[in-house]
Amino acid sequence: MSTNLAGLIEDLANGNARVVDLTVPLSPETPVIALPEMFAQSPPLSVEQISRYDDAGPAWYWNTLTLGEHTGTHFDAPAHWVTGSDLPDNATDTIPPSQLIAPACVLDFSAESEADADFLLEPEHIEAWEAAHGAIPAGSWVLFRTDWSKNTSPGAFFNADEDGPHTPGPSAAAVRLLAEERDVLGFGVETVGTDAGQAGGFDPPFPCHNIMHGAGKFGLASLANLDQLPPTGALVFAAPLKIVDGSGSPVRVLAIVSG
Repeated sequence: MSTNLAGLIEDLANGNARVVDLTVPLSPETPVIALPEMFAQSPPLSVEQISRYDDAGPAWYWNTLTLGEHTGTHFDAPAHWVTGSDLPDNATDTIPPSQLIAPACVLDFSAESEADADFLLEPEHIEAWEAAHGAIPAGSWVLFRTDWSKNTSPGAFFNADEDGPHTPGPSAAAVRLLAEERDVLGFGVETVGTDAGQAGGFDPPFPCHNIMHGAGKFGLASLANLDQLPPTGALVFAAPLKIVDGSGSPVRVLAIVSG
């Protein structure tokens, strides 16, 4: 792929580069994380029609949307977690736009996640990936491929039993390595949230949220089509809505890859 902007435009036009949509469709059926009953819940998307070429608006169609900021494929800003609550530029309206476009490293642990729904990404897994593909550059997205997005029914997607959800995610040590030693931009996953399903019992609880956002890093959740990305070389566009003091936003995540 050409490295200059004019060359990139030409590559997109002639098929030497292509755009991969990493976003799941957003509808009232989109699964939304459920918290323990003592906490307030985020609602699923609801859509109320304002008008559709009718007496309420004869030439136009539009809707009112009600949803939580962290619904469907979404962006987590540092302000989403208490550890990032006092950081500068921590909300969706203050994040520098230069941080909304970044290269991606795709760590494929889909086979391990299929074999063990509670698979945890550990530092040794990251280091083995780097031995094969090179060091993870500072300022890049790390996208954790598990193929979990292929679990299209809510039951399989949440995979919960009496012990809670069972989905793959990073260990606290892996998150510290990425946030503190590799200085990544953020961590993206195919599951409903950036932490493992059982992460409420980790030390600290929910380490990806706790450590990543405390370090001023970002999250992407409910991604799809990571199997269409190479281990390195993709350029990811992830721009949340510019919500004043927003903790996050539904987002359409796009990647440019070599054709």
